[in-house]
Amino acid sequence: MNKFGLIGAGLIGGTLARRLAVLGHEVKIANSKAPSTLIGFDVPRITPAWATDALRGVDVAIISVPQSAIACLSEEVLVGLRQAPIVIDTGNYYPNRDGRIDMIDEGLADSEWVAKQLGRPVFKVFNSIGAVSLLKKGRPFGAKNRIALPVAGPAGSNKRRVMSLVDELGFDPVDGGELNDSWRQQPGTPAYCADLTAAELSKQIARATVRDSAQYQWRRDSTDTVAGSARQRQMMANDHREAR
Repeated sequence: MNKFGLIGAGLIGGTLARRLAVLGHEVKIANSKAPSTLIGFDVPRITPAWATDALRGVDVAIISVPQSAIACLSEEVLVGLRQAPIVIDTGNYYPNRDGRIDMIDEGLADSEWVAKQLGRPVFKVFNSIGAVSLLKKGRPFGAKNRIALPVAGPAGSNKRRVMSLVDELGFDPVDGGELNDSWRQQPGTPAYCADLTAAELSKQIARATVRDSAQYQWRRDSTDTVAGSARQRQMMANDHREAR
């Protein structure tokens, strides 16, 4: 059992919290408001908390917020993130939602920018899967057509721990390289939200080339994030109603 602190209770953050709790982990979750606003997390092993409290004493911190919110994190939250043994960033940069961030527009990978804002290394994962797939499509190790997820970040024991977490959640982890390689799993690329097997995902990651970056950015900038999130929420709400 590990202790997780989640900053962000949206589609991906909220889904991860519930999945982790079902697996027996202790989860503290926070949003930008008071813990009382976190509706739907009154389940065993999930504790709504203020952001600073959510990061205290955790084994893994997960940031799952819009890119623009990273620059608004308080110094207290930044200190908590710097002290966490492992930090996972699930976010993506969408200029039509986040506004323009010059360093990313000039070629820095999304999570490289996040790491600079936090002043510490992070691991990029769970950004390239939809919330419905994250909730419903996890499969046991060795299952046929098991979906794979890329993990980008510093090599070493912490990366192996993150990849083990991906496996525990029901997905095949694929090494996505260092953090400066994480652009290959960002929105608009062939690997993004395609629900691929490990072999297929590895091919699509390798297929991404710098010369096609303008095309990837055009696809990213053409994405209607509001409509996409609304569809995901509706699909998950339908699943919850059918499960009753």
